[in-house]
Amino acid sequence: MNETMIGLIALVVLLGLFLTGIELAFAMAAIGFIGFTILNDFDTAVSLMANDLLDALANYGLTAIPLFVLMGQIAFNAGIAKRLYDTTHKFLGHVPGGLAVATVAGATVFKAICGSVAATSATFASVAIPEMDRYGYSKKLSTGIVATVGTLGVLLPPSVTLIVFGIITQQSIGKLFMAGIFPGLIMSTCFILVIFGWCKINPSLGPRSEKYAWPERVKTLPSVIWPIVIFLILIGGLMYGFFTPTEAGSIGACTVLLLCVLKRDINFKGFTRSIQESLRTACMVLMLIACSAVLGHFIAVTNIPQASAAWIMALPLPKMAICIIIFLVYLLGGSFIDDLAFMILATPIFFPMMMQMGYDPLWSGIMIACTVCIGSVVPPVAICVFIVRNITKVPMSTIYAGVYPFLAAMVFCMILLFIFPQIATYLPSVLMK
Repeated sequence: MNETMIGLIALVVLLGLFLTGIELAFAMAAIGFIGFTILNDFDTAVSLMANDLLDALANYGLTAIPLFVLMGQIAFNAGIAKRLYDTTHKFLGHVPGGLAVATVAGATVFKAICGSVAATSATFASVAIPEMDRYGYSKKLSTGIVATVGTLGVLLPPSVTLIVFGIITQQSIGKLFMAGIFPGLIMSTCFILVIFGWCKINPSLGPRSEKYAWPERVKTLPSVIWPIVIFLILIGGLMYGFFTPTEAGSIGACTVLLLCVLKRDINFKGFTRSIQESLRTACMVLMLIACSAVLGHFIAVTNIPQASAAWIMALPLPKMAICIIIFLVYLLGGSFIDDLAFMILATPIFFPMMMQMGYDPLWSGIMIACTVCIGSVVPPVAICVFIVRNITKVPMSTIYAGVYPFLAAMVFCMILLFIFPQIATYLPSVLMK
């Protein structure tokens, strides 16, 4: 049995372990360690695992992840999302489907200081759905948009997914952040158009709420201004090289914390909860990255990446068709295991192929991020849908019925980005030469 066959068997066993519910990081490390032991020897495998874990966790670039997660958790526990929703509700609630539109607008602004998909879905499930229930909104619309809108955090900075992708592929995190802005805004606009169209066809889905006077609307604007100012400071600093992604994360976390303390929006209990939740999320992501390095070394020794690249490149298909096949693999894999874990697992194999075909690395990263967006709401492993289900107790069938129209909008955005790569590459090319 040659190395490639051993590697393929190991990957099949790994997928089987994923389905058992074992922690994904530990499954990857175990398969990598055992596989390397079979191909070499026990002592070499121990040395490899120790070096890989140390090198991965000692990577300075990874410190940006817990800092950006902490910034989002402080904003979450301080109730910033609730005030953002209140502001957009007062401006947009009186139009058909206005509260659902307000949810999209509020979540889009909230993403400027929170890169967590799960935190956004949980926040707006708690804040927006009860308000939409009060005005008689269909559960299908309210739960569907809340489950979907959290995915914007994969594209809009500060995105943990883009940070991880940048570290894996050695791409500029600042440029990836810039590349995700237009696709993220286009996706949120498509969500709004779906809401308008759906409520136009069936007005009972999203009845109008009361229309607020302009003085009441203007009074709520500071809730929107501060997150936007913080976002512009972080992106501007990264864009002009004033600070690194890690420094941007520390400045963002300190700024949000200082703002919340001065406005007395967060107490010590809320702060400690933010620390605990940030540590939990950051440790999960860091362990995925570190353990994927162990697996990656084993996969490299089996020659699977080279063999896969040679086989795919030899297919009698145009490179556009090959690229579509790669994205379908991401979608399929992310439907059965955690999307971030599958991205970490698959990117070292497929990203070099895309570079070999001449595709722009920033565009490739945003397209892969779009597959992560879609995977977050596609069954059977749909984290955003599970979060909304656990908070609202609405049947899964109802939530999925509301997700599908927005899923179509996400697929449309991905097709648009595939046809017009400049949507992702324009801002970085102009602002970060």
